[in-house]
Amino acid sequence: MPFTTKTVCQALALAFIGAAGAATAQAEDIIKIGHVAATSGPIAHLGKDNENGARMAVDELNAKGGVLIAGKKYKIVLQAEDDAGDPKQATTVAQKLVDAKVQGVIGHETSGTTIPASRMYYDAGIPQITPSASSPQYTRQRYNTTFRNIANDEQLGPALARYAMQSMGAKRIAVVDDRTAYGKGLADEFTKTVKRTGAASGASIVSTQYTNDKATDMTAILTAIKATKPDMIFFGGMDAVAAPMLRQMKQLGFPIKFMGGDGMCSDSVPRLAGDGMSDGQVICAEAGGVEPSQEKGMADFRAAYKKKYGIEVQTYAPYAYDALMTMVEAMQKAGSADPVKYLPVLAKIRHKGVTGNTAFDARGDVQDGVLTIFTFKNGTRSKLAVVK
Repeated sequence: MPFTTKTVCQALALAFIGAAGAATAQAEDIIKIGHVAATSGPIAHLGKDNENGARMAVDELNAKGGVLIAGKKYKIVLQAEDDAGDPKQATTVAQKLVDAKVQGVIGHETSGTTIPASRMYYDAGIPQITPSASSPQYTRQRYNTTFRNIANDEQLGPALARYAMQSMGAKRIAVVDDRTAYGKGLADEFTKTVKRTGAASGASIVSTQYTNDKATDMTAILTAIKATKPDMIFFGGMDAVAAPMLRQMKQLGFPIKFMGGDGMCSDSVPRLAGDGMSDGQVICAEAGGVEPSQEKGMADFRAAYKKKYGIEVQTYAPYAYDALMTMVEAMQKAGSADPVKYLPVLAKIRHKGVTGNTAFDARGDVQDGVLTIFTFKNGTRSKLAVVK
């Protein structure tokens, strides 16, 4: 039959409808999950570590042919964004993910970026799990979309203070923070515990100083601290600032004990500090950890991570991996990737992962969060204890 203008138009219309239908079907077969961290700037190595952990989860799920939800297979697509550790950029990125209609978000990395972004996800009804932001303010907002699968600073700061006083015998403690939501929050919790309970062991805060998260020269504040004759410095901040501080402490002739939280507990600290740190000098804590019975799962993850990326886990890759797996399990149990339907299931989930068991309390904080205390020997991080 010869083609007429009418038959050509009909054919084009049918082709368009078919293509649109195929595109719609394809869209329905995809679940988009956002991930945000600082993958540029001074803590990019930590942000990339988080992203790598989330990608491992996505790749593992997709390698099985996708995720089965209500009898249908879905491919997980990770939309990874960079907030550079900047609160303003974090809200811009959050809006981008909201506009993209992601069905969940893993992140952000730091407390200073997670907190402002969380309001945008709450307004859009998008569930968010941070695997690394520890400020209590994040969950104090009481948004029903906010979750975290690590211990918060209300647990981390006091645990470090108790360890400093009871296990290290610290008496004269100087405190420095970088004025970020994370650094200040952690230092405040540490300080409150020392002031409240230190009298029994003779411990006290002898100096309080401040820097910023981009500082490289801490000579002035360290000189002021040295004059107070401390036997330990507690630092609330990240490894990119902790490392030059350690080098300058040595230059000033007082390489005393140096304690901090998860932000300075990465495997990059020895590399960044060089000969500025000595074995056993640095004590830090990761806001997470596994009991002895769960150590094999974590060890297997670390081995798989190194095989995949050619580098060691920095800090929170396992928690980013578990955060994404927890979110997907909630979708499966709800029988839907629609945030409205799976959010109530996520709030009550009990996920068994490589970092242990994940369940959330009424605020969205992880239940029974544990902490791991580390030091460094021969340039390698070494576990000292798992505490609560």
